[in-house]
Amino acid sequence: MFNLQERTAGIRQTAARLAVLRNEIARRGALAFQPRPAAARGPKWQALLGELRTPVEHWQASRQDLVPNEPAAQPRAVMLLPGFGTHPVRMKPLRLALEAAGHRVSDWGLGFNFGPTEDRFERLCERVVAMARKEGEPLVLVGWSLGGLFAREVAKRHPEAVRLVVTMGTPFSGDRRANNAWRAYQLIAGHSVDEPPIGQDMAAKPPVPTIALWSPRDGIIAPRSACGRKGERDLAIPMRCTHLGFAAHPDVAAMLKRLVATF
Repeated sequence: MFNLQERTAGIRQTAARLAVLRNEIARRGALAFQPRPAAARGPKWQALLGELRTPVEHWQASRQDLVPNEPAAQPRAVMLLPGFGTHPVRMKPLRLALEAAGHRVSDWGLGFNFGPTEDRFERLCERVVAMARKEGEPLVLVGWSLGGLFAREVAKRHPEAVRLVVTMGTPFSGDRRANNAWRAYQLIAGHSVDEPPIGQDMAAKPPVPTIALWSPRDGIIAPRSACGRKGERDLAIPMRCTHLGFAAHPDVAAMLKRLVATF
């Protein structure tokens, strides 16, 4: 008798969990298939296909004459923040280049970046503050794509712990659907791009030096969104790479070394 009751209760609990799962899948599916506003324009499909050339571009760039890797006059503490759906290991080439110049480099410590939650953002803020205290100086935050939004918002919350913010292909300006990733973001993150849990005014410049690296060849983020307008960043620097290329392109690494050395 008791076994039958326990089995019945177990079946009901399983059914309830499945119902919750179905509802969540349906909710996220609705987010993923929302219509794009007519005014929002992401990169054209030709640019999106151009992202496939990323490995070729890196190989071609690696065959160029390299600038001697001189040690930085003043080593800095740097934190790398990965893009949406990626792990910090994707930014390893940038890390190695910065370390070769003498900088002390860490990653954000949260593994894969599947979008923000209040808890993850709080944990990142705590890590930045703790690292700055440990290093005895504010950090340079380098954020790729969505990682750049994290970096900007952390700098707004804790400007005392951040020396410089560098974003790479980050959609902080203009319409939040002016890219080719917003539907995937809403599906995986589970919330609308209009209601992020880490801040509402993404275009507002952090109260620290803020530099935007952007590319006219970006096939995922609209270049204007990553470049930003005057007052939304201190400086915008164009790069000749794909969106995926920001994570490892030698020219991007060289630019980061110059910027970190400058500040």
